[in-house]
Amino acid sequence: MPTGVPLAWTADSQIWDGGCGHDYVIGKEPAQVPPPPVEQDAGVWAATQQAVPGRQTMVQISVQGKSSTTVVLAALRVRIVSRGTPVTGNAYAMGQGCGSDLPPRNFSVNLDVDRPIAHARPGNDSGNSVPAVQFPYRVSAEDPEVLQVTATTEAYDCAWYLELDWSSQGRTGTVRIDDHGHPFRTSSIKGLPHYWYGTNDHGVRQWVPTDA
Repeated sequence: MPTGVPLAWTADSQIWDGGCGHDYVIGKEPAQVPPPPVEQDAGVWAATQQAVPGRQTMVQISVQGKSSTTVVLAALRVRIVSRGTPVTGNAYAMGQGCGSDLPPRNFSVNLDVDRPIAHARPGNDSGNSVPAVQFPYRVSAEDPEVLQVTATTEAYDCAWYLELDWSSQGRTGTVRIDDHGHPFRTSSIKGLPHYWYGTNDHGVRQWVPTDA
């Protein structure tokens, strides 16, 4: 009888919408914040600035079976760890050139409701619409899946994680999906000063107000 979890997963919480659309809340004034990174370097940049994802966190989850045996992914649940007052500071937009759209299975989560649910939604693959597909999904070593969860809040500083239910060969289980052992985090940017990295009146590149 097989033992252990029959699947492996990785999660990347530094995904930007379309490769460019993302905000961070940082407790520093614009002159103290370095230029925005490229998406691939976002994790290191955010950590050095103690930045919190603003309004939206996109998590890309890669799931693969450990063998050729099929593993059924039965459900994806959202667990709220805490909701608090939104982080204070400024919101900084990362719009520095967009990449291509990602073709994963897409889900949206409203972190502000009492019982958040991951709702399947349509996606996009190189300009072609990908219809929303509900659970279950099937994975194996040869047939992985990519799930992308977009969680938003307009009211809180929210800590949360995901639970993925699986079944295989008569066994069932649940894996916790989080940010390297810590909850994912998303904070509202409502009412915060909002900046993007542009050119001021003197032709100098710097953080400037989005409404300027």
